[in-house]
Amino acid sequence: MASVALGASSGTRAKRVSAAEAAALVRSGDWVEYGTGMGQPDVFDAALAERVDELTDVKIRACLTLRPRAVLEADPGREHFHWFNWHFTGYDRAKGDVGLANYIPCNLGEIPDYYRRFIDPPDVAVLKTCPKDEHGFYNFSLATLWARAIAERAKIVIVEESPGLPCLDGLENAVHESEVDFVIAGDDRPAPEIPNPPPTDADRAVALLIAAEVEDGSCLQIGIGAMPNAVCSLLRESGVRDLGVHTEMLTDGIVDLYRAGVVTGTRKTLYPGKVVCTFGAGTAVQYETADRNPDFLCHAVDLTNPPHIVMQNDRAVAINSTTQMDLQGQAASESAGHRHLSGTGGQSQFVRGAYASEGGKSFVCMSSTYERRGVRASRVVLDLTPGNVITTTRADMMYVVTEYGIVNLKGKSVSERAEAMISIAHPDFREDLERDARRHGLIPGGVF
Repeated sequence: MASVALGASSGTRAKRVSAAEAAALVRSGDWVEYGTGMGQPDVFDAALAERVDELTDVKIRACLTLRPRAVLEADPGREHFHWFNWHFTGYDRAKGDVGLANYIPCNLGEIPDYYRRFIDPPDVAVLKTCPKDEHGFYNFSLATLWARAIAERAKIVIVEESPGLPCLDGLENAVHESEVDFVIAGDDRPAPEIPNPPPTDADRAVALLIAAEVEDGSCLQIGIGAMPNAVCSLLRESGVRDLGVHTEMLTDGIVDLYRAGVVTGTRKTLYPGKVVCTFGAGTAVQYETADRNPDFLCHAVDLTNPPHIVMQNDRAVAINSTTQMDLQGQAASESAGHRHLSGTGGQSQFVRGAYASEGGKSFVCMSSTYERRGVRASRVVLDLTPGNVITTTRADMMYVVTEYGIVNLKGKSVSERAEAMISIAHPDFREDLERDARRHGLIPGGVF
């Protein structure tokens, strides 16, 4: 790895420089990697933003932004920096709404392979990590994901050390000082927290239905949001025992189950006794619980998300949410028409992996309605909103849950699926949905 302006590192020990010196390595036209979640740099970001008027066409790849980014705030006209993102948070979405962020379609578990096979070596990679340990490794904290693949491929690797990050064991979860060109001192701020929205009545009703389907010894994947977290709350009270965790995102709900003794992992086939994830985001309680805890492993995402890995644990249970579904069982979980909201993430991979697991179950859940500008609308629809992106296909869909019921679409015909989906729609919309389904031939005459 060769540097541009500061001289090459020794090959055995990274060179310590200031944030301004590190930011000076970026040239116009460069591809810069910003990492993911709590692994995105803060001090470097501020230093790079200071150079906004010196640079043009700097392309930055990132994911799951948990704090405002100085480079975007400094360039509201998108004249200097271009932001590309693997999965939107609320901040990324707001930037996307005004044309300052571009989404990169992906299955999250495949991204390390994208870097190793399809993406040209990035010019500069900046990864926020834990301070170097006694063996010379910089730990990726709860932001392992594809950080290792980035470090392997980038022409210049910069580490921003932060003592405020939790440190976890895992596979491909660190970079050695011999692989790093430059190190800068980060700030002392703790890891960014994200609040947990309070569950609604619909969230609780859905959670109650799903919790009743979870058996002792099941292995959980919990998606983001109030509804999946509400499931964790009810599982804690349900009396179920010896749950395992093999998930993409470590959530506060999972940590609550672990702290309550409900999650033990003793019946897992893959990494028994361990809570396995690839990244985490939540409150300080989560970070403090996972920090240097031998019961937690944070692996690279291609070691957590692929279906052939998920299925190795018996009774895998995937719990994810969506925003709209049609009568055939297609789930649009990441967009509202052409407006991008979040991302595919690991939903489709865990849906497939859980189904393939011995005794496994996949649940995709949603409230039956939503309200916009004072108008209530059904999330169960005849046709998806034009422009909506399908996250989980009808062929992959297993259990669908709303506050009005739970249905299993596996093995059902189109007409049976339509009837099943209508049965869990809000009662105020069922008559219109059935009439539309019959008019468009989803439920042929004489059926049901």
